[in-house]
Amino acid sequence: MEKIKNLALIDDDDTFVFLTKKVIEQTNLVEQIKVFANGRDAINFLKENSGKPDLLPEIILLDLNMPIMDGWQFLEDYIHLKPKMGKKITIYIISSSISPHDIERAKGISEVSDFIIKPVTKEKFISMLNQL
Repeated sequence: MEKIKNLALIDDDDTFVFLTKKVIEQTNLVEQIKVFANGRDAINFLKENSGKPDLLPEIILLDLNMPIMDGWQFLEDYIHLKPKMGKKITIYIISSSISPHDIERAKGISEVSDFIIKPVTKEKFISMLNQL
């Protein structure tokens, strides 16, 4: 399996971020993990680096419920920004929500590859990478 150079984790829950980073690091399949506590910071990073594909993530793990800019708002902005990205970015929604409405809404957005219910285990993460 090919190593992922950059992964972005967009989530405001420090405990989830800590545990998920540990799980990802245990796989030895990701070189760098960038963490953003809200969608606005992540969108700003993508805008600033849209012409620098080496700095952009291959994968984004996106939470839905965050302050400042939630996951849905991030996706709205990302859809407009996507044509300017210098590379393909795979987005997974990672949420504690088990709402059928959220799952259906996510499936209706072509930029979203899958909806994963927290927590992220080593097996779930490796399965996600195998789908790439």
